[in-house]
Amino acid sequence: MWYGSRFRARRRPQRRRGPSHSGSDRLYWRVGFSDWLLADLRLPKGIQNKPEAEHAWWQVMCLTGVDYFSTLGYQPGIAFLAAGLLSPVATLVLVVVTLFGALPVYSRVAAASPNGQGSIAMLEKLFPRWSGKTFVLILLGFATTDFVITMTLSAADAAAHFTQNPFTPDWMKSQMAVTLLLLAILGGVFLKGFKEAIGIAVVLVALYLALNVAVTVVSLRMVLHHPELLTVWKRAIFTQHGSPLAMLGLSLILFPKLALGLSGFETGVAVMPLIKGEDTEARIRNTRKLLFTAAAIMSVFLVATSIVTTLLIEPAKFHEGGEANGRALAYLAHKYMGNTFGSVYDASTILILAFAGASAMAGLLNLIPRYLPRFGMAPEWAQASRPLVLVFMAIAFTVTLLFRADVDAQGGAYATGVLVLITSAAAAVTIARWRSWLRGPFLFITLVFVYTTALNIYQRPEGIKIASFFIGVMVFTSLISRALRSTELRISSVELDEAAAALLAEDEDQVVRLIARRPRTDTAEALEIIDREVRHSHNLTPGEQLYFFEVERGDASEFTHTLRVTGSKVGKYPVLRARSPVVANSIAAMLMHLEKTTGKVPHGYFKWTEGNPILNVFQFLFLGEGDVAPLVHEVLRRAIKDEGRRPIIHVI
Repeated sequence: MWYGSRFRARRRPQRRRGPSHSGSDRLYWRVGFSDWLLADLRLPKGIQNKPEAEHAWWQVMCLTGVDYFSTLGYQPGIAFLAAGLLSPVATLVLVVVTLFGALPVYSRVAAASPNGQGSIAMLEKLFPRWSGKTFVLILLGFATTDFVITMTLSAADAAAHFTQNPFTPDWMKSQMAVTLLLLAILGGVFLKGFKEAIGIAVVLVALYLALNVAVTVVSLRMVLHHPELLTVWKRAIFTQHGSPLAMLGLSLILFPKLALGLSGFETGVAVMPLIKGEDTEARIRNTRKLLFTAAAIMSVFLVATSIVTTLLIEPAKFHEGGEANGRALAYLAHKYMGNTFGSVYDASTILILAFAGASAMAGLLNLIPRYLPRFGMAPEWAQASRPLVLVFMAIAFTVTLLFRADVDAQGGAYATGVLVLITSAAAAVTIARWRSWLRGPFLFITLVFVYTTALNIYQRPEGIKIASFFIGVMVFTSLISRALRSTELRISSVELDEAAAALLAEDEDQVVRLIARRPRTDTAEALEIIDREVRHSHNLTPGEQLYFFEVERGDASEFTHTLRVTGSKVGKYPVLRARSPVVANSIAAMLMHLEKTTGKVPHGYFKWTEGNPILNVFQFLFLGEGDVAPLVHEVLRRAIKDEGRRPIIHVI
């Protein structure tokens, strides 16, 4: 429909030959830059929303695995810094929670969101209206924290593998410079136009896992050849912690610091549309295969690598400045398999960590446009990828500078984002299954994650500070955007039922005149009084057809809507009725629809709304009501530039 197109392609000015005209050149480049920046908004709708090709579940697992599996690059080192010699036990607790907590939760999330909506959409459905929108904004803040820190932490760890490599020249050993360079390259790739290449992900994951198998097997063999290492470790942890029960209790306390790679579950559900399946049920089954296989592979690696890194690496080397800091497995690769193999391992780790940043950026570009523009809580350019890339890269640079490109320092913020998302998913599943016998197990899982999240926030408050900043920015910009976009048309289409169409067809001259009024119990006598008043005030003849149009306010938190109009008669008076989140925009859309279908300019009749004008503005922004007449006029003015085609508004 002509009034639904908010962006139109602009013809690029032709550059003149001959003498340069600076004004024309500036206009040319300004328009050219705008066309490039908003390129995906200028595409035809069918091309812009073209679905991705489907792939086998194990191939898509590699796409999510670049985020999940790449955490092996830094997880063993962070685990040792958090738990010390207790790292293998604490990692085992992490594996148990992963397999018996996160995995069952996301199996249910996959069944509830076969199109990749994820746990956020589940909570939005469970909590309608503004409460649901508020939940979404808060969760988007934590999700943004998760994905942004994934980019910065992965780049920082990739930089650590690069700078610690023995073949790297001294002038290239600046951790900060290499991290910022990797982030800049990542941003440049997305600005150029990044499309997720599952084929590349398959190669990277296969190579990376194969190299990790080699390093882990060789390291385990070293442990077996030196059994005294295990004896010394066992004696040390019993000396430090006493009983196995004490070790388990401490591991539960330390668990939040180790929960870094669990964001792979949310990513696995988000990419469900890419998974091949004959029908929805088959896609859900294949997604569950993906989640289980990824969790099983990662669980084996986590336990094995925590053992070998704890037994074979001196504690001092894990700390800042140590050779194993942020790269424990790479240190073992160089130590036991030579610098040549170690460099190959470094290169593989750098590539998969860089691709993990790409996966996180792709997640952000998929998540933010899915919610905020639909809520009216972001400007229209937020639906375009390139402006968002610039925004997120600026944030990533800032976070890197604040954390000084330190892998260990960013672990708390990363864990906070991950744990809040998993906790929200567990809560959503528990509420959805409340009336079944499964509510007990899922409630227990939810309480475990609530405890874990709360403890992580208490121990490492930097994560909640960053998330709070993102939430605050989102809420503030959302309110501003909602206000600025309030007079957009917001109605995607108008649909008339048979009765409404038949009533409108009775108007002989097809110059339709609508009397806007609040929905109420109608009597023919009441409508007769209003009819007589309108005719007298505007000098309308008795033969002129008038229609009453009533719009019932629906969920005011919704931003866009399809207006469905029904028709009936009260006595001899035709009444059209509709339900919509916004009254003024709906009346404007109806008038525009009538102008389009009849070819004649329609008229709308209103009464002034009494009350404080400032209060009326807030009622319009948040309740969809207010001083309707001037708002209808403003929506029409913005939507129709040709005054000759603009519906006419009359106010008594």
